[in-house]
Amino acid sequence: MFIAMNRFKVRKDATEEFEAVWLNRESHLHELDGFIEFHMLRGPEREDHVLYSSHTVWASKAAFEAWTRSDQFRRSHARAPQNRPLTLGHPEFEGFEVIQTVGRVAEAAE
Repeated sequence: MFIAMNRFKVRKDATEEFEAVWLNRESHLHELDGFIEFHMLRGPEREDHVLYSSHTVWASKAAFEAWTRSDQFRRSHARAPQNRPLTLGHPEFEGFEVIQTVGRVAEAAE
């Protein structure tokens, strides 16, 4: 598995608009082989921004890389706000190979 994350420092006066962009966007992730799940996370508030992170889980790093070269990727990112910067700088990408997963063990049926 591979987890792809982007961290966004969103201006405090732009959090509603930033969230609306994500909540109302047309996502094409489900069209890609290897896509597992997506989360948009709202984090701590700082002096000049609120931290957000997009968190996408893929079956493999190769599946994620295929997404970044796909038409679906280009379509998804073409509608990013251009007229008003919502963030302080560009998002910070972090990619992680999963080396261990611990899940909840189902209780034995009685």
